[in-house]
Amino acid sequence: MIIATRLFGKTGPAVTRVGLGGEGVLRTFGREAEAQAVIEEAVRQGIAYFDSAQAYAGSEGYYGRFWKRHGDLRDGIFQTSKSASRTKAGAKSDLAQTLRTMNLDRLDLWQIHDVRTRQDIEEIESPGGALEAFVEARDAGLAGNVGVTGHHDPHILLHAVENWPVDAVLMPVNPVEAVIGGFLDRVLPAVRDRGLAIIGMKVLGASHYISPQTGITPDLLIRFALSKEITTAIVGCKSPREVQALADAGRDFQPLTDVEENRLLKLFRPLAGKLAFYRGIY
Repeated sequence: MIIATRLFGKTGPAVTRVGLGGEGVLRTFGREAEAQAVIEEAVRQGIAYFDSAQAYAGSEGYYGRFWKRHGDLRDGIFQTSKSASRTKAGAKSDLAQTLRTMNLDRLDLWQIHDVRTRQDIEEIESPGGALEAFVEARDAGLAGNVGVTGHHDPHILLHAVENWPVDAVLMPVNPVEAVIGGFLDRVLPAVRDRGLAIIGMKVLGASHYISPQTGITPDLLIRFALSKEITTAIVGCKSPREVQALADAGRDFQPLTDVEENRLLKLFRPLAGKLAFYRGIY
């Protein structure tokens, strides 16, 4: 059985409902054999969305060595990366470095990384800000799509969604967010109304949410995310076995029933504040 796909934003292409996240073994240095095993297993399993970022340790380099050996696979895989530079000059320099490191001439998605504060917003969207570099890269064909990412403040991410000419949004999608509100009840509807691609991150909470004792499995958390009708859910993997489990979740996806979701939220509700560690405010 193949992994289900969904159109990326308004015009595509189709991407797999689960993607290989930039965390896990890819966010390391010096673990080449393990990283290549994870990437190659993703290809074997039919996962065709690859996440990366300049900030993710050796991630771009791992992908670069993969692409140097497997350039023939490029057209079938949606490759992304990110820049956290807030100026146009810095972002342009980042993109040039990313393409060199990854042995690519273009990205399918280039993302404005980790937008947290009002100061970030002002710097990025001001004259000479990074937003200009992203739009120019899309116009020049160096990036098929541009996006924005954020997991600290839903109000800040909502501003970007409502005011920037982006094609995609990367945001946390997990039971914690359903409990505390902000990303799922405010940002997600705004993204959906604009027809933008929605990429779910923090799906497993860096594995902190997994609890065999209470039945909270990776598959259940991925099902929760995909039940929110997002485009794709990305999960970092440490081994080929974890990649296989991720692919299986994409192949066998069944939306959560109301009973399953209510039970899941009941388990998360008492500790939701602490489990929102990635917001940096709890």
